[in-house]
Amino acid sequence: MSKRAYNFNAGPAALPLEVLERAQAEFVDFRESGMSIMEMSHRGAIYESVHNEAQQRLLSLLGNPTGYKVLFTQGGASTQFAMIPLNFLSEGKVGSYVMTGSWADKAYKEAKLVGGVHVAASSEEQKFLKIPELSSIKAADNAAYLHVTSNETIEGTQYAEFPDSGSIPLIGDMSSDILSRAFDVNKFGLIYAGAQKNLGPSGVTVVIAKEELIAESPSHIPTILRYSTHTKNNSLYNTPPSFSVYMVNEVLKWIEEQGGLAGVESKNREKAGLLYEYIDGSDGFYRGVADPGSRSIMNVTFRMQSEDLEKQFVKAAELEGFIGLKGHRSVGGLRASIYNAVPYENVKALADFMKHFRQTQG
Repeated sequence: MSKRAYNFNAGPAALPLEVLERAQAEFVDFRESGMSIMEMSHRGAIYESVHNEAQQRLLSLLGNPTGYKVLFTQGGASTQFAMIPLNFLSEGKVGSYVMTGSWADKAYKEAKLVGGVHVAASSEEQKFLKIPELSSIKAADNAAYLHVTSNETIEGTQYAEFPDSGSIPLIGDMSSDILSRAFDVNKFGLIYAGAQKNLGPSGVTVVIAKEELIAESPSHIPTILRYSTHTKNNSLYNTPPSFSVYMVNEVLKWIEEQGGLAGVESKNREKAGLLYEYIDGSDGFYRGVADPGSRSIMNVTFRMQSEDLEKQFVKAAELEGFIGLKGHRSVGGLRASIYNAVPYENVKALADFMKHFRQTQG
């Protein structure tokens, strides 16, 4: 095998090499069936066992919270932006949103097409470069839910702690940092996450929700967009993205092997600490973008002294095998996405490259 790239893509993102190799070994003949898992009926016993195992393994990693159900849906977080208000915004209710950046804004705008919305807090005045103080977050009195985006990939910010929403269900978009650290699932009524950053390949979206919250959906919305449809059919109402679900199960096994959430969190903080320490110690050659108190351990965003220098950096990095370091087109700059599957050795190699580049330009 040729040398693997240093993959810092924001998503689809790096997958654990061990998982890719296991999938490769099982790709053509899964469990001596004579078929790939992609060729099997989703109603068959072999696929259903993988499907159920993945659901149970995810809940186990989260501490086996009581009364929660795991769903596998399609359409990414973008479909969840619509499903949430469609299912929960009954007459006289509004969706309260904490505005922390590009992805929170997308969720808010989609809900606005469905019903009433409310801004519970915003860091727009800080150019979304910090997370609002928890004490400033105030859901509307008639809120059906309070929505937060746990990690903003574009700006590079992340909640250190989550708000207490009281009796109002807390909904979290955790697409870019789910299973990157330990957290209390019981604070949330519903969590959703596209798989393509920390859970597996693109194609499947995981929903973890209190069963009582998703047991009954409004009958006037399309059947496929009702949470109750997926709940009652164990996410098998329509053909699931079977290979993606299989890969999620394999990634969850890998997380168990890393020591669970405590193990991956320790590694993630070590990786992020290495990069931030070098950026902060570069005498301004590299400059962190996010407020230090809101920095993400998944997406390290930084700038240099000019856009021309940033372009030179990206070009030189690509020649050395570093992929995905260009910032999002909406904000520019630079970004290293260091999700669970990005090894410490790759992050160390990036820090060494940054040091070398600085020396050549300094």
